Amino acid sequence: MEKRYRNFKIIIKDSYDNTSSAVADIIADCINTKANTVLGLATGGTPVGAYKKLIEMQSAGKLDFSRVTCFNLDEYHPIAATNDQSYKYFMKDNLFDHINIDPANTHIPDGMAADVQTECIAYEQKIAAASGIDLQLLGIGMNGHIGFNEPASAFSRVTNYVELEASTIEANSRYFDSADEVPKHALTMGIGTIFAARQIVMMITGAAKANIAEAAVLGNITPQVPASILQLHPNVMLVMDGDAAKNIIARLA
Repeated sequence: MEKRYRNFKIIIKDSYDNTSSAVADIIADCINTKANTVLGLATGGTPVGAYKKLIEMQSAGKLDFSRVTCFNLDEYHPIAATNDQSYKYFMKDNLFDHINIDPANTHIPDGMAADVQTECIAYEQKIAAASGIDLQLLGIGMNGHIGFNEPASAFSRVTNYVELEASTIEANSRYFDSADEVPKHALTMGIGTIFAARQIVMMITGAAKANIAEAAVLGNITPQVPASILQLHPNVMLVMDGDAAKNIIARLA
């Protein structure tokens, strides 16, 4: 099922697996059209299925990452790259170690940066030097965050150092032994950095995300729901399973 609303192209699939395939196909089309594509990538449980599909495509000779450059949205701080809960470790384990991408072309904020402001500036400079992001993959947090841009009084512009909300820490605690072990801060691309991507693909799955998906797509544009800013972006594909899309389907019927 496909729907259009404002600038969104909404693609609704009947399962997580088919949603993952749809996202992987969009990314693959981008790479096959432009071999030196610059991808913005996300972590968390949602995109893992899409990454598995991309690995399968590469293994089957249908995809070549040799000229691709990647920038990840965010990283905890402080956290060592060798920590199995770091996003650098996550990306290597779930994608980079299984494809023919040049490690020098994979970029993730330094979770152990001593000077976080300098690291944020340097990350922005790297993205600019790569001529910006062609396709940015996003998930959405239960509070509407994209990257680690939490609800706030204003939309952040550039890569920045943020304090994580208690709800985000609690949501991510399932990956740690306890909530106490979850880092309380992170480095994240800003809303402005994300918005500057030429194409955005947001993947949302599961009934638990139905309310926040509705608020982001159909609600008011507000920094209290950071993802709502995407209503103003000219090229957003929203790829969802039926559970996540149920409220949107009902309202757009």
